Amino acid sequence: MRTASAARWRSWRSLMEQRATEAVVRVQEEYGGVEGLCSRLNTSPTEGLTSSQADLDKRREVYGQNTIPPKKPKTFLELVWEALQDVTLIILEVAAIVSLGLSFYHPPGDTSGAAILLSVVCVVLVTAFNDWSKEKQFRGLQNRIQQEQKFQVVRDGQVVQLPVADLVVGDIAQIKYGDLLPTDGILIQGNDLKIDESSLTGESDHVKKDTERDPMLLSGTHVMEGSGRMVVTAVGVNSQTGIIFTLLGAGTEEEELKEKKANSRSVFSCVSGLLMSSITVIILVLTFVIDTFVVQGLPWLTECTPIYIQYFVKFFIVGVTVLVVAVPEGLPLAVTISLAYSVKKMMKDNNLVRHLDACETMGNATAICSDKTGTLTTNRMTAVQCYIADVHHKVIPDPGALPPKSLDLLVHAISINSAYTSKILVRNPPPPPSVGNKTECGLLGLVLGLKRDYQPIRKQMPEELLYKVYTFNSVRKSMSTVVKLPDGSYRMYSKGASEIILKKCNRILNEVGEPRVFRPRDRDEMVKKVIEPMACDGLRTICVAYRDFPAAPEPMWDEENFILNDLIAVSVVGIEDPVRPEVPDAIMKCQRAGITVRMVTGDNINTARAIAIKCGIIHPGEDFLCIDGKEFNRRIRNEKGEERMDKVWPKLRVLARSSPTDKHTLVKGRLSLIRVVVAVTGDGTNDGPALKKADVGFAMGIAGTDVAKEASDIILTDDNFSSIVKAVMWGRNVYDSISKFLQFQLTVNVVAVIVAFTGACVTQDSPLKAVQMLWVNLIMDTFASLALATEPPTESLLKRRPYGRNKPLISSTMTKNILGHAVYQLVVIFTLLFAGEKIFDIDSGRGAPLHSPPSEHYTIIFNAFVMMQIFNEINARKIHGERNVFQGVFRNPIFCTIVFGTVALQIVIVQLGGKPFSCVALDIEKWMWCVFLGMGELLWGQVISTIPNSGLRFLRRAGQLSQKDELPEDDVNDDNEEIDHAERELRRGQILWFRGLNRIQTQIEVVNTFKSGSSYQAQAGALRRQSSTTSQTQDIRVVNAFRSSLYEGLEKPDSRTSIHNYMTHPEFRIDDSTPHMPLIDTADLGPARGPHPYGSQPPSPNKNNNAIDGVVNLAVSESQSAASSSPASPLHSLETSL
Repeated sequence: MRTASAARWRSWRSLMEQRATEAVVRVQEEYGGVEGLCSRLNTSPTEGLTSSQADLDKRREVYGQNTIPPKKPKTFLELVWEALQDVTLIILEVAAIVSLGLSFYHPPGDTSGAAILLSVVCVVLVTAFNDWSKEKQFRGLQNRIQQEQKFQVVRDGQVVQLPVADLVVGDIAQIKYGDLLPTDGILIQGNDLKIDESSLTGESDHVKKDTERDPMLLSGTHVMEGSGRMVVTAVGVNSQTGIIFTLLGAGTEEEELKEKKANSRSVFSCVSGLLMSSITVIILVLTFVIDTFVVQGLPWLTECTPIYIQYFVKFFIVGVTVLVVAVPEGLPLAVTISLAYSVKKMMKDNNLVRHLDACETMGNATAICSDKTGTLTTNRMTAVQCYIADVHHKVIPDPGALPPKSLDLLVHAISINSAYTSKILVRNPPPPPSVGNKTECGLLGLVLGLKRDYQPIRKQMPEELLYKVYTFNSVRKSMSTVVKLPDGSYRMYSKGASEIILKKCNRILNEVGEPRVFRPRDRDEMVKKVIEPMACDGLRTICVAYRDFPAAPEPMWDEENFILNDLIAVSVVGIEDPVRPEVPDAIMKCQRAGITVRMVTGDNINTARAIAIKCGIIHPGEDFLCIDGKEFNRRIRNEKGEERMDKVWPKLRVLARSSPTDKHTLVKGRLSLIRVVVAVTGDGTNDGPALKKADVGFAMGIAGTDVAKEASDIILTDDNFSSIVKAVMWGRNVYDSISKFLQFQLTVNVVAVIVAFTGACVTQDSPLKAVQMLWVNLIMDTFASLALATEPPTESLLKRRPYGRNKPLISSTMTKNILGHAVYQLVVIFTLLFAGEKIFDIDSGRGAPLHSPPSEHYTIIFNAFVMMQIFNEINARKIHGERNVFQGVFRNPIFCTIVFGTVALQIVIVQLGGKPFSCVALDIEKWMWCVFLGMGELLWGQVISTIPNSGLRFLRRAGQLSQKDELPEDDVNDDNEEIDHAERELRRGQILWFRGLNRIQTQIEVVNTFKSGSSYQAQAGALRRQSSTTSQTQDIRVVNAFRSSLYEGLEKPDSRTSIHNYMTHPEFRIDDSTPHMPLIDTADLGPARGPHPYGSQPPSPNKNNNAIDGVVNLAVSESQSAASSSPASPLHSLETSL
């Protein structure tokens, strides 16, 4: 049985190795054509396989499953062995074994070696468990990605979507533009089918496929144009892609990448840590040798050799202890845990992350180039208007009001000239669900709205009888289908973008359904009176046309320029795709977060502008650009053909009628700049290059093609723009989580290394023993990474601007926190070390002999040190200087569990650890002192938060680029984005003081005005008015001078290019109800300055906005500035309150 099965799949496998005419000949000779081949596989070319589970199981048993077995995961013991390969742990193990061996000789009873080995075992087990859980999560993610890919097959005569793993040999699969073929197959029927086989052959040219010349379709190749049906002949490891994967071995690349990262980490660990530990060991050995053999003059006695060796081993262990804490080995673990945690949670927010680094990169995105259809809109297309028979119908007309000939042509053109996979499922309640291309479904809905049915027409003209199909692509922007009429002549139905199809029309159906001449001026009038009003309502305009050809001579169908011309226009249909209700709010959040949203769409510019206004991407009266693809290409290139993207990028918000090449040019042109991080959405096959080129590529999970998904970093499973905002939030959370962990760990590193090094050099022994250091290392690395890297995101993350591409992880505020807390901890530790015995009235632990029992003195130091780390871990939850470090602490149960668990374990170690942990049980009073010193970290954190960064000169340049000219012009103001809450509170106090001063000035003016008598007013009205104006002018000049000194370098409205730049500083937020009011008025008023009319603004620089003036300068006219800065005006009062 197995021999017969193997022979069968081998025969199909060898068949799929044939190409072009050889394959056609072999299929014809061995199987009698495609029909005979389907018969051999017991399948029907039209009905497909049956849904019989027994038959499907039998096929999987004989021909194999459509899966490629993944590489076997590592066992827990293998992960333990990998964890043991760590350089520092190996050194520690050797030292512990030597120490343990010497303890059996003289003197007996030293258990430090055994305790170190036990600690190493604990560290290794925890590390292996983390690696195992991480591996499990990543495999789950990979399985989820594989399950996302589905394919359309015909089962029992019905088209169904199945996961690619469920496909079997004999299935009839429907292939279409954008598919990634999951199996090998032979083409049964195709329409203008072109395949990209570069993944297998390396040839970049698209291969044309048809049943007569080359019907072989291979797995792993991409459908670039057309559609068709194929019979599946090889799946899984027997397909062409499967054979290659089997030869290469699954997962090799991933393993190599991990290995490189591990090696680089080990090199970094050795270089940075060995220096400090080596110096420590050398100083200890030299001090011991000089003191023993030079100062004391003792000779080297043979019987004392084991004791001397134990001293040297002890010094070596102290050096290794310094090495253990000197290297922040927990950083890669924190990054991994944070990414794994975020990726898992992002799945629930409809973000399927394919590349882990994209998650963190998205947090620093400065621009999002988004598609319109399906991302900003609902992708539920509905025909709401139409122009037919020389009448523009604002609603779908009654079919009786239309000429029968025009109606019949329109229904046939829509029914036949659409992909047959596009259909509307008639169900209740409305609206009925649709499958396939949503624009075509909107047109099919128009057919149903006209009380006609498209299904009988399709049955009368099945897909096999279509004579020629010109499928839609980004170049044509249209689709045409040729059918043969009963009299032998041909008729071609076309549909596409209205302005493109109308340019190819020379006639149009009149009010009685007869063609009339359609001149260029008629077309211009139709654009002005029909298409532009539809587009301004946010409708997508589709033109439907046709052309008749004689039976003889038969046209040359490959000459598209001749064929797709001289058309007869039937109708222009306006299709509505409503904006998703959650999108405007999501875009507002992006703009507040400093992210610029740009719409890149293939739609008409007026439609795109109308949708952009509805979404909130642009607002009437703002100085932004809305241009189409041609204008974009003209503007970005000078006379020499050199790109000048900087001329367009800052103001560009809408790019209409764009091609995938335009999107790629847009992305490529901005990635060369340092600060710009671009995210791009795409759904089509031709969006692949732009998705790959962008920092983060988002593919649509529902409407996206397989090619786009393969090129992307993140898949939006709901095709919703608001999910991108969640991705931004999670990305920023990852960045902040890593920064929180780094702030905490570097503080522990600095303190532990200085304490161990100084203590060893001064007292000949480290105050923190090797086992205690390993426990601190466990808190510092594993537990802290779990606690701080699993913080859930909050909306406050979207209230700051992005950091940009090269912003370092350690900001000036973090540096201030690290150094500030290190100073506190060092003062406490050294005070306890050199004066602790006097403070607590206990015996000193300094200078103890080699194998002396643990001292209470050093136990207090160890306990206080750990308590300070635990409370500092709470401080590390905030990295921007926020005062309330407990905010949202109970939203993270992992953090609470780890903090309380660490405290509980510390109590056990101190009270019960004994000699292995070098501890003595402490009484309640000493415990309370240790806890009090730990809690001092929280109070000290408040003191540090009070110090503004500007007061520390050496921190001013932290986290900034070295050269100002490296930044693009529109991003220069982003450098001062360091959030300093201490400085913010100082400025708030100054603003409140200024507000009070301003109100007092206004009240004094009012009182002075009322003091004046009516007779004085009559006699000297003109003089008072002049003096009042002069006084007001002087007051305002004083106020402006005060403002300029207060806000110097902070707010410069003259340099603002958009209202969103006011969000540079979180402490100054403008209410949405007054978006155009300048926060700081710098108008210098003179007494002779007269009012200017509102309309005297400079002309709009945008020549392309012909329906709505979408580009109006944001700058307020001088008269408005004068009014707004007058102390008596309501605008001034409102400004002051802001």
